[in-house]
Amino acid sequence: MDPVIGDLSGGGRRTRAAVWTGTGVELREVALPDLDIGELLVRVDLATVCGSDLHTVSGRRPAPCPSVLGHEAVGRVVGSGQRVVWGVTVACGRCDRCETGRTAKCRNVRKVGHERYDGAWPLSGGYAQHIVLPAGSCVVPMPEIVPDTVAAPAACATATVMAALEQAGDLDGRRVLICGAGMLGVTATAACAVAGARVWVTDPDPVRLGIAERFGGRPDDGAAVDIAIDFSGSSVAVARCLDRLDVGGVLVLAGSVTPGPAVPLDPEAVVRRWLTVTGVHNYEPRHLEQAVRFLAETVGIYPWDEVVGEPVGLDGLAEALVPPAAGLLRAAVAP
Repeated sequence: MDPVIGDLSGGGRRTRAAVWTGTGVELREVALPDLDIGELLVRVDLATVCGSDLHTVSGRRPAPCPSVLGHEAVGRVVGSGQRVVWGVTVACGRCDRCETGRTAKCRNVRKVGHERYDGAWPLSGGYAQHIVLPAGSCVVPMPEIVPDTVAAPAACATATVMAALEQAGDLDGRRVLICGAGMLGVTATAACAVAGARVWVTDPDPVRLGIAERFGGRPDDGAAVDIAIDFSGSSVAVARCLDRLDVGGVLVLAGSVTPGPAVPLDPEAVVRRWLTVTGVHNYEPRHLEQAVRFLAETVGIYPWDEVVGEPVGLDGLAEALVPPAAGLLRAAVAP
């Protein structure tokens, strides 16, 4: 028996969750449901605050409400004690998109941290002491050598980076420009450097540029590149990336997840320079598996734990749902 369940209920099946109401966070004692076949109950050890959660709270991103937010987390399966991370999306596995390998765009997709609290999946987010993972969830064991603060971002930031780099192609010896030095950009910087690329990083924040340098990047020098990956979502940055690509260059867009100004595209330039422009949104199960391996391999190489803030409890979540302090890339919550 999970001690938290017993502590809160005197032996009953109850837990606590931080519910986003649209105007604030309410801590609620929640009944744990009986699990259906294939479902898992996971005790959340730590969750990190992704930028999309901040966009939800600020009103920039529409989302179901009320809900339990949080989709970057690490925890242990109740009953077995297995330490795991889990994917953001839960696919049906039957629609045309699933059958062609794009489960992240399943026509019936459900998403961790993005479902209604008063719907069929109340405990769907990481800002709770427990989460219920439906049948079909991507669940990956997390090695014990990876600290919680390093492990939690695997479920969104790190896995999304793995998907973006897959689209970028071979990185060894290539010139790579990373636009945006948030958690995704810094993670991509480290991953590209490990893969043998020469990596330049651009960001308007000098503090974040300094962080990127600690993860294998260097300040942008304005020269031509083979690969550009944008995590900023800035239309201006995307246009500049296009201009920077050398012949045969690849532009991967991963940050443009909210509406913004259109970017002019010169078809002749695309043709004559043999350019490729592609987008990435969310990821497939293999990318989460790659993310876990990458973090386990680099936990002693890069200072991952130094860019995540000191965890707060659920009662401090409201204060954590703001942009992280200078020098940090993620706030953290230990339910």
